[in-house]
Parts: sequence; structure tokens; C-alpha cells
Amino acid sequence: MRAWRARALGDPWHTLEAQDLPSPQPAAGCVRVQVEATDLNFADILQCRGAYQVKRSVPFTPGMNAAGTVLEAAADVELDVGQRVVGPTVDGAGGFAEQALLLADQSHRIPAGIDSVAAMAMHVTYGTAWLALHHRARLQPGETVLVLAAAGGVGTAAVQMARAHGCWVAAAAGSAAKAQIAKDMGADLAIDYETEDLYGRVMDATDERGVDVIFDPVGGKTFATARRLLAWEGRLLVIGFASGDIPSAPANHVLVKNYAVVGVHMGAYRRRRPALVKRCYEDLHQRLLAGEIKPLLSAKIAFDEIPEALRRLAQRRTSGRVVFVPAPADDER
Repeated sequence: MRAWRARALGDPWHTLEAQDLPSPQPAAGCVRVQVEATDLNFADILQCRGAYQVKRSVPFTPGMNAAGTVLEAAADVELDVGQRVVGPTVDGAGGFAEQALLLADQSHRIPAGIDSVAAMAMHVTYGTAWLALHHRARLQPGETVLVLAAAGGVGTAAVQMARAHGCWVAAAAGSAAKAQIAKDMGADLAIDYETEDLYGRVMDATDERGVDVIFDPVGGKTFATARRLLAWEGRLLVIGFASGDIPSAPANHVLVKNYAVVGVHMGAYRRRRPALVKRCYEDLHQRLLAGEIKPLLSAKIAFDEIPEALRRLAQRRTSGRVVFVPAPADDER
């Protein structure tokens, strides 16, 4: 099978090498799948650089998640050959390949009526948005929400999820074109924070009250502005640090404005709260089937395009989701 291998730690567009490898063999608790879709995430870039919390020893095949059809299952696994599943990859046999290994107990069956690309496109982003907004923020209908990096994969998911919950949503993005994407996804107010006054626009729109919930996957310099926009008893959801800079909140400001800074480590829920994650995806799959949510798929890419697509993702030149879709096997062409 063909697979991309990280031969050294560093930027993956420099360090990835395409190789022909034997099919990976599933250890206990794992399944081997024929990859039908793999999402590209900023965390994949961090892992290739050796900067992610889960470290891999080189060489390894990146791609933290995959969707596909089970080809082989370890003896202790309940999933059957032929089932379609989506979930996290394991042991460096990642999704940037024609076959991958998945952790069976953290994978989810893909219902009939949902194709593998859609299931993959919504898996991490909408799962993160669901856990952040509904579980961690306890979002209520009628509340106000500000989503940062609102044209990205997790940002567009948060915009859709908050609007579907009956909330007023302000969306901030790094260009006029990206702000329009957020508007098209349902945002009530879209702001280009490169050219517009984020603080002023949000405060004007909320009659100087601020917002109840802020969804922040960016960190960096925007964090200081964001926390000033929180209303009394607001919740600032720390999703990630796409800017590359990890900010901090002064404790006196947290006290005086009486707000909460809330961490959302989506991957940890898979291990610590599997029943909650199962409920999350049951709900999301039903919403997807009902047409209540629709992930923004900006590009489906082929095997050879993965390194350059990761470079574009690192440069924040993408919107929505970018998904690797392998060519069909020879006998399917």
C-alpha cells in the first residue's frame, strides 16, 4: 500500500516521503481499515513537528483520524469486517495512507445514508463544537456567542451548532472573504478582524453587554481582546492555539468580570468519557441525516496533494475542511 511517512520531525511538507509499505497489522483493540477519507488538521502538523502532546517516534505515518471499511479486526474487537467506521488512528499507522489502524473502542459506526467523506469532515470539528458548546459551556438558547477563526473547520462547525441551538452568533475571521464564509454558514454578524475593530463591532451589536460564550481555537493576540468581550458570568472556551502563541488570562480580570476560562481537550474525552462521546456522535449523526448540520468541505485532495495541502493549512489559507480521499482500489476502478 502507499503511505506518507514522516522520516524526521519538522514541517511535513519538507519531511514527508511517499513509500510502498506492507499493510499494517492490527494489535489487540484495533482494526485495519481501507481508508476512504482522512481529514487534515493543524494537530497533524504539530505532531509531525514533534510539538503535539501525543508524541510519535519517526518514521511514522501521520493522519490522526480516518474513515473507512474494516478489512481486519483483532480477536478482542466487536467490530465486523465490512463495517464502515470513523475514529482515531493508532501506532503511527495513520490516515495519510491507503490503509490505517483505528482504535476500535474509540471508533464509531457510520450510519447508512452518511458517506465516509461527510462522516470524516464533521468528525473532529463538530465533535469538538458539540463538547465545547453543549457540555463545557452549557450553552442555552438565546445566549450570545462569539466564534473566532470562524471560517475554519472547527469555527464553521461552532457557528452552525450555536445557530442551530437558537443563539445569536458573531463570527470573526482573518479576511473579508473568510468573514463572508462565516456569514454564509449562518452567523448573524461577521467581522474581518484584520481590518475591522473586533471589540467595537461586538460591543455595538450587543449594546455594550458583550457575549455569553467565546469559542477560541486561535489564542495569541486575539485572546486579550476576546476576554474583554465576555459578559458577566461568561465562558471563554479554550479550543486550541492555531496562532502558535499560548496566551494567559490575568486572574484579577477573571475575578472582576466573574467569567470562566474553560479548557476543551476533545481527544481526552475519548479516553475519559467514552459514553459521553458516544452520545455526542449519535446526536451529530442524526443531525447530519436530518440536514440540520452540513460540514463545509472546501477541498477533496488526492494522495500526492497531502504535503502541499498541509502547508496551506499551516498558512491559514484554507476554509472549512480539507479531506484526503484515496483513489479507488484497482478492482474498483
